[in-house]
Amino acid sequence: MKDHGRSVRKRTGGRRRPIRGKRKHELGGEATETEVGDEALKTVDARGNTGKVRAIATDRASVASDDGTTHATIEGVAENPANPNYVRRNIVTKGALIETSEGLARVTSRPGQDGQVNAVLEE
Repeated sequence: MKDHGRSVRKRTGGRRRPIRGKRKHELGGEATETEVGDEALKTVDARGNTGKVRAIATDRASVASDDGTTHATIEGVAENPANPNYVRRNIVTKGALIETSEGLARVTSRPGQDGQVNAVLEE
């Protein structure tokens, strides 16, 4: 778990003494790196008695174009501005350029948060 609380160090480098311990709502999870592969979803608890669906792996995308939206098969990742290594590892994030059966498409959703891949066809 990742702690999103205040730093223990001050700007001057001195230690900041905590008034209390950590709380569960201050913790966050590790980032879900959605890979291209057979579909695998995971449900995690979220705030307010709700849940989130995380896409661990997926091979489908909803690709929007001027003609409408179609379901396409993801073949690979062509470009990813978030991290160059994600192209080699076939990891899909928002803003990534993916190769689909419909052509090249730019991802507009956050697969690790939404559990699905939405994309817009690149001209």
